[in-house]
Amino acid sequence: MKSFYKLILTGIIAGVALAASLEITQRLTGNPASILLYNMDYIPFLKKWNDITGAGLLFHFITCIVSVVILFYLLKPFALERKVLPYMVTYTVGGGILFFLSSLTETPPAYNDLAAWIYWTAGHALFGIIVGLLVRCEEV
Repeated sequence: MKSFYKLILTGIIAGVALAASLEITQRLTGNPASILLYNMDYIPFLKKWNDITGAGLLFHFITCIVSVVILFYLLKPFALERKVLPYMVTYTVGGGILFFLSSLTETPPAYNDLAAWIYWTAGHALFGIIVGLLVRCEEV
């Protein structure tokens, strides 16, 4: 049970880093890629809560935590759960693909905003590196 809580904490820490990196990018460049972290209006059963203060932030952290826990246990049978590379590759590629969900909403950024895609994908690479390093350093 202790290891499960460490995975939750890992998701929270990496989620903060992801959000912070995209928020800093938005402040420096004006690019709205960070909005996607909190946007739920393209998910039919979550759309009704999109305008509730804090719901998007909760959505972001739940997504981070769940993805860390699931990926850890998917990698475990292959003895890859303590390697950084699988986390970095999975979150970079996965994040790069998920960006295109922005085509399902009118909320910026646009699905064809190359700069937003690069910032978004780089943020998810950072997320993956942080998750991998935390999992490797902890006895999860």
